[in-house]
Amino acid sequence: MRVTKNWKDYRIIDTSGGEKLESWGGVLLIRPDPQIIWDTPRENPGWQKAAGHYLRSNKGGGHWEFQKKVKESWTISYGDLRFQIRPTGFKHTGLFPEQAVNWDYFAQKIRSAGRPVRVLNLFAYTGGATLACANAGASVCHVDASKGMVAWARENAGLSGLSDRPVRWIVDDCEKFVQREIRRGNWYDGIIMDPPSYGRGPGGEVWKLEEQVYRLVDLCAQVMSDDPLFFALNSYTTGLSPSVMEYLLGVTVGKQHKGRVSADEIGLLVEESGYVLPCGSTALWEAEE
Repeated sequence: MRVTKNWKDYRIIDTSGGEKLESWGGVLLIRPDPQIIWDTPRENPGWQKAAGHYLRSNKGGGHWEFQKKVKESWTISYGDLRFQIRPTGFKHTGLFPEQAVNWDYFAQKIRSAGRPVRVLNLFAYTGGATLACANAGASVCHVDASKGMVAWARENAGLSGLSDRPVRWIVDDCEKFVQREIRRGNWYDGIIMDPPSYGRGPGGEVWKLEEQVYRLVDLCAQVMSDDPLFFALNSYTTGLSPSVMEYLLGVTVGKQHKGRVSADEIGLLVEESGYVLPCGSTALWEAEE
């Protein structure tokens, strides 16, 4: 498992009974997590001191209950990067901290390339990977279908002092955007895909990752440059094991470009137990060095 060890403003303090106790820049929050199937004793005093607790509803969705007054948003740091944290109505806070292990990987690849690098970040959310790549010197095309999330990502770029970097901020359907990029003859040295497990399109059409991901990866392989650096595919659904994702990249990107394909779980250390909480998987194609 790949685990980031460089967080200072984010911690998982404890996990139990389907929930995790987290510190976001000193603000304690309790959020649900389906991976937490154990019911260990909640001995850490943070469980009683948490400022906010997200409670799921039996009818779907859920709501926050706050025991203490919390700012509408606040900022945390990861190295040179700054992110605005904001508890949302669908349990998220605007950041997936486990992805920092991938941010570091992308930055290292870009810095060591010794040439200009173009990166396409699809389903780019609030811009963690975009900022890491831009900070490392790449030009980035940031694409997400949510206007609000793209605006949030631009705010994070401003907080990180990266507003002047070459980033294209695109609000669009990711698949349709890639199809247009193929027609336009545009290409990228690095591609990052962080698709949701499930969702609905603007016309009410259902998106299921397992059913759509092969076609989308195969499509994205067509906008890779003649000398690409990496292709990263993230998954948060248990229906796609790391081995399945590795196979998928191998028969798409790996069939067109020489390189190495690998996949692994990514996770975060839980302080109370000393064990790592799995938080999804990443499959990587990377060029041979």
